[in-house]
Amino acid sequence: MSPSSPAPAMGIRDEVAALKRERILTAAVELFYERGYENTTLDAVAERLGVTKPFIYAHFSAKSELLAEICSRGVAAALQAMEGALAMADATPTEKLDALGRRFVTAVLQSQKYIAIFTREEKNLLPRDYERISQMRRDFDRKLAGLLTEGTATGEFRIADPRLAALAIGGMVGWAYVWYRPQGRLSVEALAEEMAALVLAMAQARPGSPPPGKAAGKVARQAAARPPRAGSPRGGRR
Repeated sequence: MSPSSPAPAMGIRDEVAALKRERILTAAVELFYERGYENTTLDAVAERLGVTKPFIYAHFSAKSELLAEICSRGVAAALQAMEGALAMADATPTEKLDALGRRFVTAVLQSQKYIAIFTREEKNLLPRDYERISQMRRDFDRKLAGLLTEGTATGEFRIADPRLAALAIGGMVGWAYVWYRPQGRLSVEALAEEMAALVLAMAQARPGSPPPGKAAGKVARQAAARPPRAGSPRGGRR
């Protein structure tokens, strides 16, 4: 098969195996989230599924493999969001950062339980799995810092330390898994829009290079509504 040839289609047997793996992962996520990794046995996962433990061993060699797969899901989703934004043809750094903000927030919110488990249970990962997932996180931070550096070089962003800014943005968005509630006041789409505007504000995206869509207007309105600093000639009442 040549390098440009498409990957072979998944056969029925592979599709069934993939579905079974997902069923096992879903049950494990619920139990790890509810009880914690150390307090959850494979017997409990099998019981939740209504199967025997050999059913699980047919797809995962150990509980630690289940944990590694769960912990990598949220980071992988964030990396996928990053790759999609960076691949936008002819887009400016501001447009890419706006798209990344929306996709990154969505990835975090949709992976809420996976990220919560990773945060709580990373100490239980095998060293090789911990290093692999940590490398994925470093890759994300490096690419975000690169995008911020690019935008600073073109004059679209005002950032003194892109590496620090990348960590700050990652921390703000990544922490959303703690406070987000699926039945809360805002939908995932609305939260993604609002937080993408905050990401652009953190980068101090310049008005001359506005992002597409509503986020640009929101950033401009937020800047206009910001109260003047003490001593400013505009310090009077509005």
